[in-house]
Amino acid sequence: MDIEILSRIQFAFTVSFHYIYPPLSIGIGLIMVVMEGMFLHTRDAIYERMARFWTRIFALTFGLGVATGIVMEFEFGTNWATYSRYVGDVFGSALAAEGIFAFALESGFLGILLFGWNRVSPRVHFLATAGVWFGSMFSAVWIVVANSWQQTPAGFHIVGEGLEARAEITDFWAMVFNPSSIDRMMHVWIGAFLAGAFLVMSVHAYYLLKNRHVELSRKAFKIALVVAAVFSVAQLFTGHHSADGVAENQPMKLAAMEGHFDSLSAASMYVLGWVNEEHHRTDGIRIPGGLSFLTHGDFTTPMPGLESVEPANRPGAVNAIFQFYHLMVAIGIMLILLSLYGSIQWIRGNLFQQRWLLWVFVGAVFLPQVGNQVGWYVAEMGRQPWVVYGLLRTSDALSKVVTANQVWFSLILFTLIYALLLVLFLYLLNKKIQHGPTDDDLIDTRPRQKEMVQTL
Repeated sequence: MDIEILSRIQFAFTVSFHYIYPPLSIGIGLIMVVMEGMFLHTRDAIYERMARFWTRIFALTFGLGVATGIVMEFEFGTNWATYSRYVGDVFGSALAAEGIFAFALESGFLGILLFGWNRVSPRVHFLATAGVWFGSMFSAVWIVVANSWQQTPAGFHIVGEGLEARAEITDFWAMVFNPSSIDRMMHVWIGAFLAGAFLVMSVHAYYLLKNRHVELSRKAFKIALVVAAVFSVAQLFTGHHSADGVAENQPMKLAAMEGHFDSLSAASMYVLGWVNEEHHRTDGIRIPGGLSFLTHGDFTTPMPGLESVEPANRPGAVNAIFQFYHLMVAIGIMLILLSLYGSIQWIRGNLFQQRWLLWVFVGAVFLPQVGNQVGWYVAEMGRQPWVVYGLLRTSDALSKVVTANQVWFSLILFTLIYALLLVLFLYLLNKKIQHGPTDDDLIDTRPRQKEMVQTL
């Protein structure tokens, strides 16, 4: 197999596996902040109990997220040396900012979050929880900024020529606020909130079906349902705004997302379809001119199609991009419908009486994860054949001395290691869920500690 394809598969595999965990950490972190806030507001110990339980699961996802993310940094140097030299100034600034603003914040408060129960006041612990959550949010900011710069480069100039060429920042804030960074940042954050909310609802729906931790699970489920309902609807708007940005800055990506080839015609919006790349045709259920209307407010406005550029400058695997994009949209709609239907049943007082609905919420935990993954596939595959859009081709970004056999070996090794990590994660997650919130978490030992301090 071609070394470029092998290297892309390897990086896609490691990124996809890593991307299971950071969204869960960000989403669960938000839920934990709400739970502890409710405890401070109501002084109802049941909120503290659920916050302690989810802190243990947060620690598991956080740890695996850190461990699986390290590998990608080495892959930049081993498989993509030319790319690393080209974007080093840009990525170095973004990753340095991540270390200063994100890791410092997370590491500073993580110890208090995990081990500070009964050792610090509830307000201090709440601030620590919020600090860790904000740290995870900032970490996502700088990663997305760096990736968005690859999609829509800004605030730079090119130094050197040929293999020695590299991008050098001329305006740091123009690089940070490049044309796609804000839209993509909001989209990623909301996807993470939904991943965390649906995990919380899945676990507590399971407890309710098994008649375990009933009172706690009702309260926790409602918290997560509010988060899911608000942000599933918000994701619809951020997705639309992001697509408008793609239409302006990366028209070939948008053309691939909807299988649009002819630049002389209006672009249809497909509900379902299949792209025949050989014959430049897309068949399926469509709204004629729908994409033109969403983009320009007119069903008849022509839009740039894939035929408007040379084949070498078109995204590859157009049908895969089309299918991933429509799967992401379908999942987004399902999340909205499920969240709003659950909210309506809550208002009517029927939410926890419908066992079939609780089973749906148990299984729905996979939807945000799949949606987040295929969304990234669309973003990265749609950028091809460029690794830095319009500037550096993916085929030119490879390391010159790495062989296909070496990539094969490392890919097989990573697959085995990550498979073991996934089994370990699922085993520990299941163990924590089966154990559930412990009765000891309801016992507040702070009064006894206060008495000990006064005695001393």
